[in-house]
Amino acid sequence: MFFPNTYKAHNLESLDGDLKQNLESSSRKPSCKTLFGAFLRLGLTAFGGPAMVAYIKDMAVTRRKWLNEGAFSDGVMLCQSIPGATAMQMAAYVGLITNGLRGGLAAYAGFMLPALTLMLILSIVYSKSHNIPQVVSLFNGLQVIVVALIANAAYTFGRDILKLKDYRIIILVLISAALLWLSVSPFIVIVSAALIGAVLPLDKLSITSLSKDKELSQGTFRQFIFLFLVVTTGLLCLYFIDLRLFSLAVVMLKIDLFAFGGAFASIPLMLHEVVHVREWLDSKTLMDGIALGQVTPGPIVITATFVGYLMHGFSGAIIATLAIFTPSFLILFGIMPFYSRIRCSPFFFKVSKSILATFVGLLVYATLKFASVVAWDTVRVSLLAGALVALLNKIDILYVVLICSLISVFIF
Repeated sequence: MFFPNTYKAHNLESLDGDLKQNLESSSRKPSCKTLFGAFLRLGLTAFGGPAMVAYIKDMAVTRRKWLNEGAFSDGVMLCQSIPGATAMQMAAYVGLITNGLRGGLAAYAGFMLPALTLMLILSIVYSKSHNIPQVVSLFNGLQVIVVALIANAAYTFGRDILKLKDYRIIILVLISAALLWLSVSPFIVIVSAALIGAVLPLDKLSITSLSKDKELSQGTFRQFIFLFLVVTTGLLCLYFIDLRLFSLAVVMLKIDLFAFGGAFASIPLMLHEVVHVREWLDSKTLMDGIALGQVTPGPIVITATFVGYLMHGFSGAIIATLAIFTPSFLILFGIMPFYSRIRCSPFFFKVSKSILATFVGLLVYATLKFASVVAWDTVRVSLLAGALVALLNKIDILYVVLICSLISVFIF
């Protein structure tokens, strides 16, 4: 079993050498209850998205010593390479490494629960009061903040792309943004970019020698298949019980499956699926949900709870939330035993680099699209400029959102 509850010598034989050493040097193995409680407390203040990775490290490596630096760094690299919210993935990674599948689920659930609870409460309030003048004023300002947040994310990731000094990747960013503006499906854009990346010649990349990994242990394989069957069975039950909930779940599963580059990648995908393709919500309402996602702890993909509630009430909120986090967890659990081999693959490097380029294109498109529905005036432009300056100067995102929200109530 790849993630044993107690790490006996014969269980460690199936692990990659580096990971085995990392695990053996870690002396404290938490229970599922401990993992759930620790990540629940951390989830209550999980503002800032990927910035929470630093706080997870402080808890799991520095204070509780569940993992060492090497094991945690491997996890960060892995979680940045697969779709899904990085902070959520790291919570699951710590749980999986320290206490197997049950530990991974406990950490994942604990970290997600505060965001789910608060977003559900805010969604209920929004559905009953969003026409009240003060609430309208608040969301008029928050729409501007959403544009600032996405623009800042586009700048941050775009800067990293420019550091590669690869003109092909820059062209791919521009083409991706243009295709999305022409209403080409983002899923087609992402898959096409991956295929292009796979055939591009490798440019100035040194690949370390590969060491052959052990095969995935039968225990882990059985757990993965069991988890996959549970998800599939749940989808089939939804199909026969309520086709509307089934459609909602499929859309959220699809969004998470293609959200390469972190939680912000889900925004343009959600915009495409929820607003343009299915017309479940309009752009303004989705922007309100994204704004609420920023004032709640946890990743911005918790906006799925908002969408689910407005569509189908409490059951829709729960289904949408579970669906938006499921694919990335399954991918993480399934890929961990093979990661040391995959990360050294030139093919993997090229494909992941191309996909991240489309992610920047997605963010550029989302920035322009959301900006197009704002009624811009001098006050809104000033608020946007102030928010961007604050974000670029690394002011805590929570303070930016709260201060701008307070300003909005008084000036709009």
